[in-house]
Amino acid sequence: MEDMNQVMLARKEKFNEIKASGKVMYPNDFRPKHKIADIVKKYKPFETREEIIEAAAGEEFSIAGRIMFLRKMGKLAFVRVQDGSADIQIAISVDGVGADEFKFFKDFSDLGDLIGATGTMGMTNTGEMTLQITSWRLLNKTLRPLPDKFHGLTDTEVRYRQRYVDLIMNNDVRETFRKRSQAIHLIREYFNDQDYMEVETPAMQVLQGGASASPFETHHNALDMPMYMRVAPELYLKRLVVGGFDKVFEIGKNFRNEGVSTRHNPEFTMLEWYGTHMNYHDQMDFVQNLMTYVCEKLTGGLELTYGDQEISLKAEDWARIPMKEAVKKWGGATDADLESTETIKAFAESKGVHVKEGWNHGYILNECFEELCEHHIVNPTFIMDHPIEVSPLAKLHEGSTTETERAELFIAGREYSNLFSELNDPIDQAERFAAQMEQSKQGDEEAMPYDKDFVRALEYGLMPTGGAGLGIDRFVMLLTNAPSIRDVIFFPHMKAED
Repeated sequence: MEDMNQVMLARKEKFNEIKASGKVMYPNDFRPKHKIADIVKKYKPFETREEIIEAAAGEEFSIAGRIMFLRKMGKLAFVRVQDGSADIQIAISVDGVGADEFKFFKDFSDLGDLIGATGTMGMTNTGEMTLQITSWRLLNKTLRPLPDKFHGLTDTEVRYRQRYVDLIMNNDVRETFRKRSQAIHLIREYFNDQDYMEVETPAMQVLQGGASASPFETHHNALDMPMYMRVAPELYLKRLVVGGFDKVFEIGKNFRNEGVSTRHNPEFTMLEWYGTHMNYHDQMDFVQNLMTYVCEKLTGGLELTYGDQEISLKAEDWARIPMKEAVKKWGGATDADLESTETIKAFAESKGVHVKEGWNHGYILNECFEELCEHHIVNPTFIMDHPIEVSPLAKLHEGSTTETERAELFIAGREYSNLFSELNDPIDQAERFAAQMEQSKQGDEEAMPYDKDFVRALEYGLMPTGGAGLGIDRFVMLLTNAPSIRDVIFFPHMKAED
């Protein structure tokens, strides 16, 4: 800490000296004309000084960026400048900028400073593309030094908390977030091509409906009423379908007052969509087509490495397995084990699966799948036909009283998508909400409240509809081989800094 304070004090002294000389400290009149990445792309193929000078003859380049490397000599300084796109070497010399400007650069510039520079293209004796600078500007005399370049910024706590420094120091981090932006663009492109309309629904809601999750509660002062940050946009999106919009989608933030881990962040980005005259089989097709479209466009193929696993998104490697069959396949259950609440409870306990007091067959089956099966799944697999108890918004299979037309997509042991044929029977929906209320009374903090207005909307008639959601953050993790959700969220939630 003492060394840091000394360095900052020395920079502050330079800052004060520059200010005392009358120079504008934070100028905003320099306008770079080029992105470094464009320059590098254009001139990197040239191998000799003569070739590169001839190709760039008569052209003047103007860039702005941060000093990432600095080597000062007698009448020459080599500097590596990085903007938001790439980095390039520049040479500042007495011959190029004049004695006064070179002295000012030599006396007052430091690693991390932001500069603007104008010059012509050249190449060093070692064959490195270099801009020969004819003029330069100090755009920001930074007061805090960058981390040591040799050791880099590797402490994850610091990286997540000071993402701005992480982005400065680590090219791969910047690339991850560029891919995230591109993936979201491709998602919108796909939905636009499918004639979906993008919509926005409330992030603050009177009731925390649409998913089984603990909400964040707030208070609206003017209305003097409690409100909840949404756990899902589902019920509002289906209201829009009732209103006559046949195909809608939304990309937005959801908020769930739950634990923080490599898979979970309390604030996360969700894609959710609904289409009329679709069932859960249609939505499984849609999810598969969407994800393969984005993956192929972004990565150039359908095979991904995630950690130590090789993942294939090729059509032949997608599977669809009913939940009961999954518990038999990976959990080791028999038909007899799954026959009744008593038999499945005995099976679960024999496997060390946690069973809460009062759980019936559906809850225990779902828990058995989560604890015994999820981690076995590698390639994309839809787990289908969930119990009604854990699917309060999904349509029942025709003729069944226990299984719904619902599926969840799992890849590399993680859930990516939840989808179902939407329940559009208002009487059934009212009974499901009532059952959820009973669960709430028994202590289930994630049970859904009774949404009278949503039931009323269903009474006006919801077309046969299929709906689905896809976690954007987890999808980007898969596409970029990111081990933690914090690696794909610019500013993940963390404990307060001491």
